[in-house]
Amino acid sequence: MRAIFSILGLLVVVALVGFLAKKQLSDVSNISIQPQNEAQVLVPKTTPGATPKQQSEQIGQQVKQSIEAAMQQQRPASDEK
Repeated sequence: MRAIFSILGLLVVVALVGFLAKKQLSDVSNISIQPQNEAQVLVPKTTPGATPKQQSEQIGQQVKQSIEAAMQQQRPASDEK
């Protein structure tokens, strides 16, 4: 009798795990990826004839500006609550 309840309990657990796995995997497969119109990586431009120190400062400023611009973009609202 104990063996029957053990097997029955095991089948219930396997069915529950299968149901939860199916639910989680179906949520992942419904994700839509939207292509972005803007280039993700821009090559910094420097002034010709500038010293290496000036060029590195210009590149640093341009990278900082592009990071700040990326941080200002709003994320799409999610449907989850």
